[in-house]
Amino acid sequence: MESVLTEAVALLDEAGPSALTFRALAQRLGGGVASIYWYVASKDELLDRATDHAIGGVLADIEARPASEDPIEDLRAMGLMLFDAIVRRPWLGNYFMRNTDVQGNALRLYEALGRPTLRLDLTALQRFHAVSAITGVVVGSAVDLGQEPPQEVLDGAVTPEAFLSRFAASWRELDPEAFPFVHEIVDEFDGHDDAAQFRAALDLTLAGLRLQAGAGSERL
Repeated sequence: MESVLTEAVALLDEAGPSALTFRALAQRLGGGVASIYWYVASKDELLDRATDHAIGGVLADIEARPASEDPIEDLRAMGLMLFDAIVRRPWLGNYFMRNTDVQGNALRLYEALGRPTLRLDLTALQRFHAVSAITGVVVGSAVDLGQEPPQEVLDGAVTPEAFLSRFAASWRELDPEAFPFVHEIVDEFDGHDDAAQFRAALDLTLAGLRLQAGAGSERL
């Protein structure tokens, strides 16, 4: 099973989910298609198990990290580690925690993200919402950042910066009375760093969590 999942992950890294077929996997393993069915019953199960296999490495890194005195900082560090892993492998985000019956590593990673919240003054519902929000920001941002660039950028005809600046230029032409917010932020948008934008979103989420945890009896 280990070799099957290792080769499945390699195929996913090379060409994405569409390249992961039983036939392609069997060829890499040097066997027949029927041999794959000894381990998984369908492509969906193969994708779930391959995702969990890759998540195992992230989980090991997270579990090896010593806890600090600040649970919010621990959440931030773990969020950044998961983000970096999904940016490197965007396909992970599409299948992460899709089926925890077979994704034991993903479930343990979810548990690891939740444990720092046990050190905060929150209700069970607030803890659930907090980890859901953090996971959503991390996974959603990483998948978005990991998307394949437009063809003209891939071809080298246009740099990523120039491609983004096209939109900024068109935004600057908009009526400032109809689009006051867009005019306010267009210079920040032009040439912005996607990773920095993610970190800001994560920090904003965690700042809200810190305020909520400090509310004590004023919980909503």
